[in-house]
Order: sequence, then C-alpha cells, then structure tokens
Amino acid sequence: MIAEFSKRSRRVIALSAATFLTPFALVGAAHAADTDAAADPAPAAADGAGLGDIVVTATRRSESVQKVPISMQALSMEKMAERNVKGMSDFALLMPSVSFAGLGPGRQTAYFRGIVPAGGTYASVGYYLDDIPITGTGVPDIFVYDMERVEGLSGPQGTLYGAGSLAGTIRMITNKPKLGKFEWGYDTEGNKYGKGAFGGQIATYANIPFGDKIAARVMGFYRKEGGYVDNTPNNGKFNNGKSSTLNLGDNNPATSYTLNNAAIAKKDYNPVYMYGGRLQVLWEPTPGWQITPQLAAQSQTAYGYFGYDPRVGDLQVHDYDLTRRQDAWYQGALSVHGHIGDFDMVSSTGYFGRKVHLQNDYTYYTVTYDSFGPGYENYLQFFSKDGCTGSGASLKCNKLINPTQYFEGWTYSEKFTQELRFATPKSWPFDASFGGFYQWQKTENNNYYGIHGLGNIAGYTMAGGGDSNPAGFGIPTSAGGTMVVGSPAVKGDGFYINENNQYTHDAALFLEAHYNIAPKLKVTGGVRYFWTDYWTTGFAGVAASARNTTTTKNMLTGAMGCTLPLPTERLTCRNTNMLDPNEIGRYKEQGETHKIVVDYQLTPSKLLYANYSTGFRPGGYNRPLRVSKVGVFAVDPFKSETLTNYELGFKTQWGSNFRLNGALYMEEWNNIQYSVVVAGTQGAGMTGNAGKAKVYGIEYDAELKLGKVTITGSGAYNRARLDGNFCNFKANTATLTIAADPTCSSGVAAASGTRLPRQPEFKGNTSVRYDTEIGNFKAYLLGSILYQTNATQDLKYSNNLLLGNTAGFATMDFSAGIKKDNWAFDIYIQNAFDGRGALTTNTFCSIDFCSGSSRSFTVRPQVFGIKFGQKF
Repeated sequence: MIAEFSKRSRRVIALSAATFLTPFALVGAAHAADTDAAADPAPAAADGAGLGDIVVTATRRSESVQKVPISMQALSMEKMAERNVKGMSDFALLMPSVSFAGLGPGRQTAYFRGIVPAGGTYASVGYYLDDIPITGTGVPDIFVYDMERVEGLSGPQGTLYGAGSLAGTIRMITNKPKLGKFEWGYDTEGNKYGKGAFGGQIATYANIPFGDKIAARVMGFYRKEGGYVDNTPNNGKFNNGKSSTLNLGDNNPATSYTLNNAAIAKKDYNPVYMYGGRLQVLWEPTPGWQITPQLAAQSQTAYGYFGYDPRVGDLQVHDYDLTRRQDAWYQGALSVHGHIGDFDMVSSTGYFGRKVHLQNDYTYYTVTYDSFGPGYENYLQFFSKDGCTGSGASLKCNKLINPTQYFEGWTYSEKFTQELRFATPKSWPFDASFGGFYQWQKTENNNYYGIHGLGNIAGYTMAGGGDSNPAGFGIPTSAGGTMVVGSPAVKGDGFYINENNQYTHDAALFLEAHYNIAPKLKVTGGVRYFWTDYWTTGFAGVAASARNTTTTKNMLTGAMGCTLPLPTERLTCRNTNMLDPNEIGRYKEQGETHKIVVDYQLTPSKLLYANYSTGFRPGGYNRPLRVSKVGVFAVDPFKSETLTNYELGFKTQWGSNFRLNGALYMEEWNNIQYSVVVAGTQGAGMTGNAGKAKVYGIEYDAELKLGKVTITGSGAYNRARLDGNFCNFKANTATLTIAADPTCSSGVAAASGTRLPRQPEFKGNTSVRYDTEIGNFKAYLLGSILYQTNATQDLKYSNNLLLGNTAGFATMDFSAGIKKDNWAFDIYIQNAFDGRGALTTNTFCSIDFCSGSSRSFTVRPQVFGIKFGQKF
C-alpha cells in the first residue's frame, strides 16, 4: 500500500506541476512565437490560423470577453462539445474558481472562490437560463445542447444580478432563432462506464423561418446515463463488517431485527433518464424591435446514490430501501428588446415551475442511533399486535416491525421574475444601464421521515424491552417496561414530518454607468438598492410537537395542539412563533450593494483593470426549538452575509496566436451563515452567523496556437481562511434562548485561520489539441488533464476531523474525431485511468452522529463513448 501511495503521489505531483506551470510555458512559447512572427509574419498569415473570440453579455451588453473588466470564463458550445459537457457538474469542473457539492443530478450547488455557505435560505451563486434567474440550492441539471455559451462570472455580481449572486454568477445562454435561414441538425452518442452500464443520447434542433419577420428554433433530446454504483447484498454484515442485526439496546431476542437488502440489491443501480426540449420564437414586428417568447421543459429521473461507501467497497453501497429522485421543471420567458426614442429598452419576464419527488433510504440513520443504546433507540421499537400474549402489565409482543427509516418528500416551487432595464443613447458622453427588478417565489415542502407500517399500528403495542422511555415523544410507560400506545406517526408513516410554505419577495433598483476619463481610461460605477421579504408557515416535528398546546395550533379548529394522525390536507397543523400563531416567522431587509471599476486599454489587445465590488445574501428567521426535557428555546434570526471583493486583473492577446488573462484578488466575507442540528430536538436545527473570513486568490486562463497545435490552460489558487474564531452557539437554559456567543465562553467551533470547506486550494486544467487533415477529412486529437488539491469538508473543526479531508486528485481525458462536409464522428474516453477523485463527503444525519457511515461523491468513473452528428 505504501508503494502504491508513493507511486500515486509522484504521479499527482507531476501532473499538478504540469498543470500549474502551463501558463508559464505558454508565455515562453508565445514570446518565442511572437518574436518569430515579428521577424517574419508571413508564415502566420499564410497559415490563417488564429484565436477565436467569444462575445458575452456579462455586463448586460454584447462585447468581447477580452473587453470585460471582470474575471470570468466563457465556454463556447464547441469547447463544451469537445470536452463532452452535458450538465453543471461537467462545466463546473472546467471552471477553476468553481467548486460544487451535492448528492447527484439536480441536487448540486455551485460555489465560487471558496465562498461556501453551510446554511441560510438563499444560494450564494446566481444561476441563469438566458436572462431569467433560476437560482436556488440544488439547481436543476439543465442539459447542455444547442447552447451558444456558458459564462462563469467570478466575484460579487450583486449590482446587476442581485441577492443570489453573492460570490459569482453562472449564465447559460441558448442559441436564438435566426431570421431568413433554415437549419437543423442532430447528434447521437453511445457510451459505457468502464465497469458499469451502457448509456446514450439523441438530440436534435431546427431553425425554421416564417417569412422575413418571424423564425422559430426548437430543440429536443432524450438521454440515458448508465449506472456505475453497485448496491451489493449485505451478506449478514452492515457497513465495515459490523453485524447487520439491530439489537435495539437490550438482550431480548424479540427486540432484534436483521437487515436484508436482497430485494433491491442490484448492479449499476444508479441510472439517470432525461428528456426535454425548448421552443423559441423571434418576431421582429418593425426594425429595431424584437419579441422573443420561449418555453423550456425537462424531466429527469435518477435512481440510487451517486456517492459510494468505501467501507463496503469501490463504487459500492448497502441500501435497504428505494432511492429515487424525479425532477420536472419548466420555464416560460418573454424577452422584448426595442427602442424608446434613443433609449435602448429590454424587458425580461419569466415564470419557473419545478416539482421534485424524492425517495431516500435512511437505514444508516436507524443503525447509527441503535448503536447508542438506551435512550436513543426506543422510539424504533414498534411491535405488531400479531403474536401478542397476555394483557395489561403482562402483555408481551414478539413481532417487531421493520424499524429502519426512509425519507419521502415532495417539493413544489414556482418563481415569477420581471426585469426592465434601459440603456442611454449612444450619442451621450457616457453610457449607463438602469432599471428595476421584481421577483416572487414560493416553495412548498412536504418531507416525511417514516418507518414502513408505522401509520397502521394504531391499537398495536410498542414494547420497551425494559429500557427507559425517552422524553419528548408523549408515550406513557406502563409496568414492566411495556408501553401500550397508539401509533406515534404524525401523518401516514411519518415519524418526523416537515410541511411548510416558504415565500420570498425581492425588489431592486439598479444603475451601472461607464465614462471614459481619457481615450484609454474608463471608470465604471454601479449601485443596486434592494428590498427582500421572506416568511414561512408550517409544521416541523414529531407527535409530541404536534400535540403540544403551547407551540402548535390546529388550523382547522383554531385550538392549540393538534390531534393525530393529521389529516391528509397540507398545513392543517402549524408551529407558532409565540407571537403570531399563523406564522413561523418573517424576515425583512433592505440595503444596497455597489461596485467601482477602473480599466485602462493599454493597447487594442491589452486591458488592465482594478475592480472593487460588494455582494450580499439576505439573512432569515429561526423558528423556536423544543429541546427534550428542557423546554422551548427562542432562537435569534441570522444576519445577512456581505462580501467585499478587491481585484486587479489583466486581459491580453499577443499577436494572433497567444492569449493570457489573469486576476489577483482579496475577498472579505462577513457574517458567514452556518446551520447546526441542536441536540434533543429530534433532528431540528438552526442557522447562525459564524464570524468572518478572508480569501486571497489568483486566477488565470491562457491559450496558445502553434500551427496545428493548440494548448489551453486555466487555474485558480484560493487561500480561504476564517478571520477570527467561530464560536459555538450558546443555549441559555435560564432564559430559554439560543444565540451566537461572540466571547466563545461556550467553546471554539473553529479557530481563526481554519480553512473554509469544500474548496481546493488549487484547481486547474490543461488541454493539448492537434488538428490535421487526412485526405478530404479534417481530424483532431485531444488530451486534457484536470487537477485539484485536497479540500476540507466542514467548517467546524470536530466535524471535519470526523469526516476527514478529500484527497487531491488528477484525471485525464482523451478524444479524437474526424469530420467532412456536414457530418462529424468522435470517440472519447474520460477519466482514462479510472481514478476516484473525491469532490465531497456527505452524511445521512448530523456529522457527529453519522460520520461512520459517510459516503464519498466523486468525479465520474472511466467512461468510453462514440458520437456522430450532422448539420444541415
């Protein structure tokens, strides 16, 4: 093993060095090439080869990416097709400043520059489909096809993109309809994971003109991704060799239950099925006006887990219940672009709807709590009345129902957005964009942590096996440790349920102006005033929470305390905030964010800039927490986060064949939002503020074209650390309050200087492409490497110690292809050496309880593929 580790370490170090040194090698090569070109420019001109340009709209106006004075990356559709990008997890790997965490398709969240919140109600990264925000935690896995480009904007983008863009913004820009031109094409693919299953996809698009003023563009696709994680039989053992028999805290054989997953054990059990499409219409009723309605929709069904348990085996897990996620969304949008006098006007209206049905195995949660002995596991000891003998205090029952938990949830979300912006006439001595933004969104959550059959044991018995009954569940104890009760289910089979509606209203006014102080010197100033209003109503808790006549209200009768089981209607029982029985809580905030940029166009191809910008993420309300044996605690609201960015950068092109861009930055992050699970609250938690942090970083991207060889490289180094101690939150049993503890009298959760989680300190990628001609065919060969260093997994020191850091890794991809006329054929292999590059580690419950059953979420394993497409 030592030899293997040493060999792997040498390989990683070598690959890391190659990746990091790429821009320096490119500079040297470019200098030589530039010198040669200066001495004799004829060969370069004869070759006809040069670097392409990408036009972006990051600043809400079209301009070359080389002219935008912010650090950003733009991936063209050609580049994404070359690297086999199909969704966010693919293009995020190609953006060095971006990291992401999650549990699989549609359950991933992106982060920029180490700004990785672990709590709160807003995302830290804006996510846009064209001009319409679909920002949230766990954004939909949009299929990347018939796209013009993807833009990744690093740093706060609050001036133009608002509250969800604290740390950065990702924009997916679709191809738009073209007037007067018919075109269509299709692309097919077949692939297979090295040791996993087959998959494939077919996608097509068409651009159809209707006269000279109307055109439509339509896209549709179907995709199946094969599975690669095996749900293996437990063979009498659970996890790392431990017995799979739950003893429920005593020696009574009648209170034992042996886990068995034979019914659902399956090889390659995590396939994904997707289909969807997009329809856009462009209408130019009169010169200078464009009206573009759009409708996009997608459905995705993902089975199984996309992480694995190293204790079970490579790409293996032990699951005992169905895990499946069905995710369907649609977006309607209307863009109107025209002129009012000499002012340019754009109106963007969007409506986004999403429905997610998630089923999740939660057996590890049961086993974890069973291992703690008396006081934790009793609520799992539910017996059927079948086989019972005796009565009263002498009643004995020996048929234990399956005590393992599962999760089932339905989430319905909808979002309406409207933005109206104007640009000043081109004849003015300065140019400015100004306007207003409004957003309304609602999310309905219906989450059930259940035990199969729990809702059907009313009138049955629950045997304690001699253990003491844990407080807080409202179950009376009779003589001999035997409890005769009805069902403890809150609704259906749900032992703990969460039903709530969350509402958010956001409004903003913004202005961004540009003025040329001198012919080559420009200053940009921007400001955004915002108003946000968040409130939530609903219920969260166990049976005792619902029955409580102080903290819950029956919305059907108006009485305090709810009768169980709850009816099938949603939100009939609500927690109160002890101020207004109709609401859990409300949070309002208003403020502003701003930026100042100075850029100097040294030459037409060389830009220097200094950028100062701020971003924000609103705070929120914490509901009161009922702590067993203690009482109901009031919890302070958590404050809004702010991020201040100081950045120096350059964008340069040298001759026709070399480009080098870079940025040096420092970011100050204040009031970090962090969520914790509070002991004794049956899994309920709160969000507080964990202090402040600083990030020092460097980003670069470079491209060099030497005849038929093109070398590209990009990378980012982020030193992200706490700037001050993160204190444990403090519970005051005298006043029944939980709040931040600035003096750290309750202990230090993480000391000043602790790394921020989830972000590798260095992440980079390099590719080398060789283009040639074979007869009448154009051909290419491509090799690329992705490398990132290790990353911590939680801000709190003790939690991260339990999880451990994810190790640094490197993966390599290769592809080749030929094309002629209107068709192209490609073959590829990704993660060629089948490495297990871990991106994140996650647990089923609180880390301090469930770290022993954590799972590792990695880059995709080795996959082979062939592609064929035509364009007409």
